[in-house]
Amino acid sequence: MAMPQAGTQAPGFYRHKLGGFEVTVISDGKLTLEHGLFTGDAAGTEKLLKDSHVGDKNAIPTPLNVWLINTGDKLILVDTGGGASFAPTVGRLPKNLAAAGVDPAAVDAVIITHMHPDHIPGLIAADGRALFPNATVHVHGDEYAFWMSDEMRGKTPEQFRVFFDMARSSIKPYMDAGKVLMCKDGTQFAPGITAAALPGHTPGHTMVRVSSGGEDLLIFGDIVHCAALQFADPERSVAFDADPPLALANRKKVFDMVTTDRLLFTGGHLPFPALGHANRAASGGYVFVPLIADYS
Repeated sequence: MAMPQAGTQAPGFYRHKLGGFEVTVISDGKLTLEHGLFTGDAAGTEKLLKDSHVGDKNAIPTPLNVWLINTGDKLILVDTGGGASFAPTVGRLPKNLAAAGVDPAAVDAVIITHMHPDHIPGLIAADGRALFPNATVHVHGDEYAFWMSDEMRGKTPEQFRVFFDMARSSIKPYMDAGKVLMCKDGTQFAPGITAAALPGHTPGHTMVRVSSGGEDLLIFGDIVHCAALQFADPERSVAFDADPPLALANRKKVFDMVTTDRLLFTGGHLPFPALGHANRAASGGYVFVPLIADYS
């Protein structure tokens, strides 16, 4: 029987039970990256992308994920996506929060892994007001100092200074309200939710370790921008890394940790719903093993 095509997708959120916590992965949309942003030999890049069925090496699909942790006592959001100002293909967080039955006013805290324009602008609505009016925002002290520095902004090529401006305008309503707190390695945001500093991608890039009932999840932020390239060949840096050698060393350190400890992890640009494990590959790289989604 003929019927009209729906033309729309289901809401972009996925709930995962972690001990006594509920972690909801929320899609903020997607970006596209071109292969030239990654280091490494071009032939190897093309082969890895082809093997992963990426049709256009100049438009690599790049998901953008954020996370909501419900501890039973607190609602804690990790990252906020690109908001209304970064790109037309992102900024889906408010819609998907609503679909998940979450009022932004109910969020108690927001943890920012780093202040890049695909992770922090979602703090504010299109009119510049705080989207999470009752939340305290946590950001690593080194990260905050870098993006608030007029000296660093002045040293940055002019076309990238807008990144500083977006970071500052996004956090300003919370600063004005006295709701911004600096964190550091080991800061406990709530019982079972802990900061793990991992600089390199940015000066204060921070992971979040979530532990409850003997189960653990590592939100590793932006150590991976393309799963097809960087698991198979962790030596491939991306142009957005502030300190490529440090970012590379820390990526390999985390990959070694999650494989050795068989630790469940998630990342800002992993394929939605962005939960999985990793195994070592015979080639010397790693294999990303997505968690099988359970919709029961």
